[in-house]
Amino acid sequence: MPIATPEERARYQALVRRLTPGRPVVRNTARAFVVGGLICELGQVIQVLFVRYGGFKPTEAGNPTVAVLILLAAIFTAIGVYDRFAQWAGAGSAVPVTGFSNTMTSAAMEHRSEGFVAGIGGNMFKVSGPVIVYGVVSAFFIALIRYVVEHL
Repeated sequence: MPIATPEERARYQALVRRLTPGRPVVRNTARAFVVGGLICELGQVIQVLFVRYGGFKPTEAGNPTVAVLILLAAIFTAIGVYDRFAQWAGAGSAVPVTGFSNTMTSAAMEHRSEGFVAGIGGNMFKVSGPVIVYGVVSAFFIALIRYVVEHL
């Protein structure tokens, strides 16, 4: 098989660029914005329900609200709905806590055949572990900056 010359490679790359369909960046951005906003709005509705009917104070309703969103995303991931939704919604479904729940649930389901400890317990944090570390380290530095600013 003959090796392609640099001119042939350049022509091929130009052909690929010409034939590759463009990405609808504006549409994808708008869709992600709307979907992320709607997920957050759902969280707000759940929080209001906790305050109104659950007897929670507004400052206390956040934790159970997040737990419900995580549970809903895990259930929808388990029955195969969330992945199709995320494919359509793009980054809008990945940014809120539901995306994190989807990541953890997907990894746990993928490795469940290896057992609870080695499979689910060991592998579900491979994808989401860096997110947890980033969150903890970021929170530490933000707290450190706040401490320094307040005590200067």
